[in-house]
Amino acid sequence: MSFERGYDVVVAGAGVAGTAAALEAARCGRRVALVEKTILVGGLATTGLVNVYLPLCNGCGTQVTFGIAEEFLHLSARYGPGEVPPGWREGQGRYLLVFNPASLVLALDEVLSEAGVDVWLDTLVCAPAMAGDRLVGLEVENKSGRGLLRARCVVDATGDADVARRAGAECAQGENWLSIWALQASLDAAHRAAEQGSGAPLLDAVRLGGDDAGRGAPPGRAWDGTRGRDVSRFVLETRRMLREHYRARQAERGAAGRCDVFPLTLPAMAQFRTTRCIVGQSTLTDGQHGQRFPDSVGLVADWRKAAHVWEVPYGTLLPRRVQGLLAAGRCMAAAGDAWQVMRVIPPAALTGQVAGLAAALAVRHGTTPDGLDAGDVQRALREKAIPLHLSDVGL
Repeated sequence: MSFERGYDVVVAGAGVAGTAAALEAARCGRRVALVEKTILVGGLATTGLVNVYLPLCNGCGTQVTFGIAEEFLHLSARYGPGEVPPGWREGQGRYLLVFNPASLVLALDEVLSEAGVDVWLDTLVCAPAMAGDRLVGLEVENKSGRGLLRARCVVDATGDADVARRAGAECAQGENWLSIWALQASLDAAHRAAEQGSGAPLLDAVRLGGDDAGRGAPPGRAWDGTRGRDVSRFVLETRRMLREHYRARQAERGAAGRCDVFPLTLPAMAQFRTTRCIVGQSTLTDGQHGQRFPDSVGLVADWRKAAHVWEVPYGTLLPRRVQGLLAAGRCMAAAGDAWQVMRVIPPAALTGQVAGLAAALAVRHGTTPDGLDAGDVQRALREKAIPLHLSDVGL
């Protein structure tokens, strides 16, 4: 090994979930490392250009998700455009906003630095370090070579359950359909910006391909996103779709078309929705919205359907067969349509914060996350004014 460091908590993946986990654990006084294979924090929300901060409310005027998830929503507009619909409490829109990805990166960098998180960018997680069934660190590699980051607790926020799978946890696979989001420049957007006297219309997105169920996707198979060659083929196919889109759009505008509308920024990571997740000590499944769970650690709204709100059991963050590990974000334990609810930004931020808090508590009590009493986690969350059950918000 070229280097070795010791931490209380090591978080793998600096997407929204991983950033929230690292931030919470550090604010709890733990020594925290956040490991990210790219040079940008924020994951699919930033590097992936998926720039809609989906709702924190149930669509009927009731906020259900709080804590770091709400903090991040407002951070996304700290250094760029983004407005919450003012009438969301009266059912006129929802508590969400569209943000500029680069602006969110700058804001997340800022809060991580303020919290004292040790951020390792351009660093690849290579292998788990195990002591029997317990995860005790991560082997990583960067420009300095191969190193070991020892940890008393690890959070897998890779989005693909990479750490959990390699550590021996039971995992489940998902399916994906061809789709791509990108940011573009266009004369139309420039004219709108000039008319409004604001740069906000310049945040112009193009979105092509299928939805969660594959509707609108080009004919062909589903993709699972966990095979190396498939990742390359998926990315190249989605960029082909974008190329065809601009070829047609520019042709409509004649000789000057390539100067009138064109891609400005492409996603720098594959925009998979559901790839791999843990099989947890409990798993959220279809039809469980509105259900009470004794070990619930927060609430999330279905971003597609008004009045559908889910309690999130603590057991969904705990993998089977591996100790010293929590999963957060889209690799926590969910199945079917419930996975589509839980994979987006607000649930990722919520489960990240819970994972960071649970990791900090496990370190404090000298145990592993599965050895914690869920009641201890719940009490700590209530101290942060985070509602745990539907009844806590009047539902």
